Amino acid sequence: MKIVVLAGGSSTERDVSLSSGGMIYKALKQRGHKAILLDVWLGYAGDIGRIFEQETDWAAQVKAVSEDDPDIEAIKAMRRDDSKSFFGPNVLELCKMADCVFLALHGANGEDGRIQACFDLLGIPYTGADFVGSCLAMDKGITKDIFRTWNIPTPAGIRLKKGEREEKKVPCPCIVKTSCGGSSIGVYIAGDDIEYEKAKEEAWRYGDEIIVEQYIKGREFSVGVIDGKALPVIEMAPKEGFYDYRNKYQAGTTIETCPAQIPEEKSREMQEIAERVFRGLRLKSYARMDFVMSVQGEVYCLEGNTLPGMTPTSLLPQEAAAAGMDFGELCEKILQMAL
Repeated sequence: MKIVVLAGGSSTERDVSLSSGGMIYKALKQRGHKAILLDVWLGYAGDIGRIFEQETDWAAQVKAVSEDDPDIEAIKAMRRDDSKSFFGPNVLELCKMADCVFLALHGANGEDGRIQACFDLLGIPYTGADFVGSCLAMDKGITKDIFRTWNIPTPAGIRLKKGEREEKKVPCPCIVKTSCGGSSIGVYIAGDDIEYEKAKEEAWRYGDEIIVEQYIKGREFSVGVIDGKALPVIEMAPKEGFYDYRNKYQAGTTIETCPAQIPEEKSREMQEIAERVFRGLRLKSYARMDFVMSVQGEVYCLEGNTLPGMTPTSLLPQEAAAAGMDFGELCEKILQMAL
């Protein structure tokens, strides 16, 4: 099949997206598909007539994910045209030419439902959740509202808009995070009031609404879901700090164990919750849910991810491997569900 692997973009997760896209592209090529890797923001300025027949190694320019999140203004300045469109040159044309678009986008404009809605209107098949599920899961405030409706255990917290008076106070230590971010960018642990005020200012750099929630001290886990069925539980144990941007994407910074070494009933509990989150957020195809288990053994779901990372250090491929599915088979399964 002719497949556009769509990656890059202009979000804080651009580097992660390109890494995911490079891995997916290579896997699809190895399975005989006519795939190209396309940066949704920069596009392609050359002749597109026989682009799927070219022998170009589209992943050759993909670099390892750096320790620091990318400079968004510098990324936006990379565009050479004057268009205000999010789509770079020839992106929509190439997506229309493909049999399917494999979405490797992460963060704003990729996971929030906008591209999915656009593709629905244009009749372009794509992988992952549709625009409804993408929108619901991207906004952590809406996610928490749905969690409460579905009786899904989640840390207590509040939404806070920039400039808004705080009617309620979450006691320190607490977590402060941007409402619509990913890859733990814009997430801070505040141990006292001084750190709390600083954390709010930092988080507001990424959006006008933030989430403040209770800090749960414990172990971190994740559960992937494919076609509504949970995969084995994976545990993430950072060697330093919490599971932040650096610990997610720098090899050797985190010990990952799959299946997680926890009692069977706790694994089943997390898997059952992950499947309920999948249904509650109206997700499709595949997703990944993040959890924390307190020192008392209580399980809390933090959020759902509609386009989980597919980088060399990402969690979903490790979980799929534990279930007997290698990376190429995982990509093929996701592709077939889209069709």
